[in-house]
Amino acid sequence: MITRSKSFFLKEPNSNDRIRIFCFPYAGGGASAYRNWSSYFPDYIGIYPIQIPGRENRITEDALTDMDELVDRIEVAMRPYISTKFLIFGHSLGAKISYEVCNRIREKKENEPCHLIVSGSRAPHIPEPEPLHNLKDSDFIEAMKRYSGMSKEFLENKELLKLFLPIFRADFTLDETYKFTRYEKFSFPITALYGDKDHDSELDSVEAWSEYTNEHFNKKMFHGEHFFIKTSEKEVVSYIKDIILRYV
Repeated sequence: MITRSKSFFLKEPNSNDRIRIFCFPYAGGGASAYRNWSSYFPDYIGIYPIQIPGRENRITEDALTDMDELVDRIEVAMRPYISTKFLIFGHSLGAKISYEVCNRIREKKENEPCHLIVSGSRAPHIPEPEPLHNLKDSDFIEAMKRYSGMSKEFLENKELLKLFLPIFRADFTLDETYKFTRYEKFSFPITALYGDKDHDSELDSVEAWSEYTNEHFNKKMFHGEHFFIKTSEKEVVSYIKDIILRYV
């Protein structure tokens, strides 16, 4: 029987891992967003996408709209697996979740990550300038068209939208009702990735992540819009691989 905490993982982390990276998906996305990543890494690097409630194999569960509750549950799930060196990665909404997971790990006085890698995201203290979660369905769907990873065919498929609209709305609620609380700076480096055509993470809002660490901060631009981690996947993963190998 799968416990609640283990259900955050598609597979249990391997005890032979020399280092791990935990990956958090974007709004409406699931762990499968990172399905190809393992093929880019040697076996001793464990790639563990986090599956949050309401996604893919957890679609029968209610999606969470409260950041504190979600982060508390994720921290409990990760706790047995962070005695090994690890990094944390998150894209878009996943970056914000990643940041809060790092804070929760620190609060619990557990082994902190070697590095936080955020992607396609403003720094946490910068709010969404055009919130969507309270819009009526037709306006909400229209507003989602600005996210380049959502195809016109998908957004015009009524059956798919009936299934996925509650998940998207829950995620935008999670993101847009998030209340930032300033914490002390992290003692590990932060790297921020962004797309050169991504209007949802302008350069100044990406550079603001530098305020969150006492260690080295670096930013890296890739070609693409908001979902550059898909369209430039090989380049993105190669860059992340170089970061991970520093710590092996």
